[in-house]
Amino acid sequence: MYKKYFSKFLKANEGKLHFAAHSHHYWPNVTREAQIQYWDDSAKYADHKWGEFFSNTFRELQTRLAEILNISSPEQITFAPNTHELTYRLLSCFPNGAKILTTDSEFYSFDRQINRLAEENIVSVTKIKNTRDNSFINDFIKEANSNKYDLIFISHVFFNSGYAIPDLTEFINEIKTEAPIVIDAYHGFMALPTDLSAIEDRIFYMAGGYKYCGSGEGSCFLISPRNTKLKPKNTGWFAQMGELTNYKENEVPFSNEGFRFAGSTMDFSALYRMNAVLQLWKEENISVEQIHNHVKTNMNEFLNRISDTDLSKNLIPMDTRGHFLAFEFPNSKECESFAQKLRKESIETDYRQNILRFGFSIYQDIDDIIRATNIINNIK
Repeated sequence: MYKKYFSKFLKANEGKLHFAAHSHHYWPNVTREAQIQYWDDSAKYADHKWGEFFSNTFRELQTRLAEILNISSPEQITFAPNTHELTYRLLSCFPNGAKILTTDSEFYSFDRQINRLAEENIVSVTKIKNTRDNSFINDFIKEANSNKYDLIFISHVFFNSGYAIPDLTEFINEIKTEAPIVIDAYHGFMALPTDLSAIEDRIFYMAGGYKYCGSGEGSCFLISPRNTKLKPKNTGWFAQMGELTNYKENEVPFSNEGFRFAGSTMDFSALYRMNAVLQLWKEENISVEQIHNHVKTNMNEFLNRISDTDLSKNLIPMDTRGHFLAFEFPNSKECESFAQKLRKESIETDYRQNILRFGFSIYQDIDDIIRATNIINNIK
């Protein structure tokens, strides 16, 4: 039903069963035209292209993201080539370092960075063990409410297991501290239906298009609360745009909009691609909920068809998950061996240490599920 939108990537990988959508999602065909449009617009507007981009594509994309996530202030969205840039800009807001509360299951772009800063005694870090259940949620909320922290950082869907916070709004509302809360939504955006309307001024929401949006690398964004007073030390000339407030001659001014956390010159082709994907889904009346339901159906069918295999016994159980299944092996060697057997059979997956991940998307149909599970049932 949805394969037609991805025909170019599917043709280029003919014969493969791509179950790594959580890692490198295939791009819809419209992204190719968007890439060319970016080149054409760059040629057409030349010296004046920044004004053109910020007036049109930038604003269009802000509006489309706001509609999908149900926020009232699209101007609070800013863009960057990757989430590491956005993460470091947020970390730079704390002049004397920071006490950070997070988990032991955050993605490398954040985890590696805070570990390095902790080595230099610039930040102190507390990590709550992610047991992928309600006890973990309760432990995290309790620690957050101890009011000992300057920054709270947690994923919506965790990259290493697929575990998802059951109700993001309820979770945020249970945290009473005034410390800034950052939600890493890379594995949630365009996968799980998400309504931020009740918490948009409580959180920083950070995500990108490399995964389930299918817009490729370079298309990341941050939604900042309207009332934030944070002032990043890491700041670029894009942050000069927007409404400048509290201007003083000897002080660097900051916008009250998302531009407050903007960086500098970047390749806008990624934003053209993301804009094209979101425009496509809007024109085709394809919602995140429809995408999610399609994937859930395929995941359940997949699990039913491998229920008698040794692989099934390794499934990490959880009540709420994103768009990939995680299987925990006794050790990394066994995990790697199984992944290699799958690859020999043209099934693309990936793994992190001893956890094998199968990612799902709308470019898979029931025939793909049947083919993949038949192979798995015959692997010794």
